[in-house]
Amino acid sequence: MLNRRQLLQRLLQMASGILPLSGIRLLHPSTLWAAVKKRIVSATTDPQTLRNANPKYLDTRQLPVMPLEAFGTMGDEKTKFDPQNWRLTIDGAVERPQSLSYAGLLKRPEIIRNVLLICPGVFVNHGRWHGVSLGDLLKRSVPAKTAKWVVIHAESATQVSEERFAIEEVTADLVFLATGVNGQPLPEKHGYPLRVVAEGHYGYTWAKYVRRIEVR
Repeated sequence: MLNRRQLLQRLLQMASGILPLSGIRLLHPSTLWAAVKKRIVSATTDPQTLRNANPKYLDTRQLPVMPLEAFGTMGDEKTKFDPQNWRLTIDGAVERPQSLSYAGLLKRPEIIRNVLLICPGVFVNHGRWHGVSLGDLLKRSVPAKTAKWVVIHAESATQVSEERFAIEEVTADLVFLATGVNGQPLPEKHGYPLRVVAEGHYGYTWAKYVRRIEVR
């Protein structure tokens, strides 16, 4: 049986024509990101009025960052994290697989970017996310020339999931790995220690509790 998140994702894909009734993707949204004309969202816009919008079509550079206490979230708050033993694995179609510690990730050059998260029909978060470039990590691993996808594997106390993004989006830093938000370490309920930030994608693809990056 599909959980709430999976059902929401399936309905949106069918409604947009991305997913036919057979369940086969005809066109992944990430293939369209570069050609989209976006609507400018003014600084006075109430973010919650955007909860039925598609983030792919929104330019939110003028929108103020929301306070963290105003963020909505769906997910697990009981996922255990041991910083001494936790590792982020990067493998798949790469020449140099990696196993990175949390402390090692925090020492890497930091990305800071304001990005809108929309959980369609439910809530909107506009935060200042900070973390590390997944594109730079991939370069160190040297993906195969035939690689097309970056698959994010995540695991919480109650759920194992995966999301995939076009490798071009990752190397352009439109998809990166967040370790914090609004100047604070990433809260547990928002995916601590590591979650995806995916500009132009619905929030259900922003995988939380990331453990592995697989190149295909």
